[in-house]
Amino acid sequence: MSRKSPGPTADSDTDNGSDTGRGRSRRALSAVRRWIVTAPGTYSWLAVLFVTTVLLHRTTPAFEDGTSGGISDGSSGGPSWDPVRPLISGVLWIDGGHWLPYAVLFTVFHATAEHWLGTLRWLAVAVLAHVMAVLLGEGVLGWAVRYGDASPSAGNTLEVGVSYALAGVVAVLTYRVPHPWRYVYAFAVLVFYGVPLAADGRTVTDLGHVTAVLTGLACYRLTRRAPSAGKRGAPAPEKTERPAAQ
Repeated sequence: MSRKSPGPTADSDTDNGSDTGRGRSRRALSAVRRWIVTAPGTYSWLAVLFVTTVLLHRTTPAFEDGTSGGISDGSSGGPSWDPVRPLISGVLWIDGGHWLPYAVLFTVFHATAEHWLGTLRWLAVAVLAHVMAVLLGEGVLGWAVRYGDASPSAGNTLEVGVSYALAGVVAVLTYRVPHPWRYVYAFAVLVFYGVPLAADGRTVTDLGHVTAVLTGLACYRLTRRAPSAGKRGAPAPEKTERPAAQ
């Protein structure tokens, strides 16, 4: 007499559904963890920015003045240019004190670039974009203050170095986008950062953003992978013919 196998019960269906849901949650958490761990530079930087943002919200205005730009009016002999302070402090503070939007932007752009280029190359692009933008922006501002085109107080404007590095990385990701969308992406980036510079109310920060974008686009060589050791100038093997057996 044949024996019928018992069919699935309601409880077993519920258990299978719970197991599937837990499995999906574990996979999602594992993917998020892997994304963060494989971009250590991006998320270490975000952690530092979180701490400095909390400090900025809990300190006095005098402390905030220490994060300002590098042009001082100079009590003796006119304005002086000190780019070291904005070069360092610019990457430690967020303009406006809102950390969460930058956490999203860092995840979308910085982490993607770090995964693609590796930490060292990504860091090189970010540092180059930041340094070039700060030096040019502070130089133009110092020239304007010295020759009376800007007031000495304009030198105390806050340098948003975090956004400079971000603009450079956004630009270098152009070479990650496949053809023909690469040109559409590059055009969109240039328009997004270039329109404020062309407007009447343009600022030194707008000039810094465009400088950072152009620096990122100039980092094409950093996006190219070095050839493997086996292919680097290795001569092709010669074909030799064996003499016919006599």
